[in-house]
Amino acid sequence: MDNSVLIHSTSSKIPVDLFVSKKHPGLPRGDLGFLDSSGNVVYKVTHQSLKSSSNKRVLLDAAGNPLLTLCLGNSGCWQGYKGGQAEDSQLIFRVQITKNKQNRVELEVFIVGEISTEPATCDFKVKGFPFQKSCSIYSGNLIVAQTSLMYKLHQPFPKRGKFRLTIFPGSVDHALVAALIVIFLD
Repeated sequence: MDNSVLIHSTSSKIPVDLFVSKKHPGLPRGDLGFLDSSGNVVYKVTHQSLKSSSNKRVLLDAAGNPLLTLCLGNSGCWQGYKGGQAEDSQLIFRVQITKNKQNRVELEVFIVGEISTEPATCDFKVKGFPFQKSCSIYSGNLIVAQTSLMYKLHQPFPKRGKFRLTIFPGSVDHALVAALIVIFLD
């Protein structure tokens, strides 16, 4: 299976900031958007309800091409598929909720690859507080990305409608990080 859509080196030597919001002129109402520092839509997420699966999200690039399809299974696990369809042959990753107490959520992400006889170890962990729009994504002991509210001077309580996603340099595709943020916020 070709997982090059998810794991490839990025040429950026500095962290990349994306701003996550549902309110942007270039987005349909209710769709989540990932914007660059110039306000251009980099990714957008559409929510689709189907008869067979009521929890399906599609991550689109700026041109509207489907990159990843995210589906919530009956067991409470999320699955990520390449492209716009949820076909077993296109499965790229699985996400399991390991902790969900007192507003703290922890997710384990397993990249689907070669079949192994060893017990599965997670490739990424997501830890944080969805209400505060705050989380960190780890690969082993390294922080891959972090989210944070955007504090302003003389504003005691930050607005939660828009927040920052900082993706650190490394070998993880930004679309995978965006997909993990969508799952984390759900």
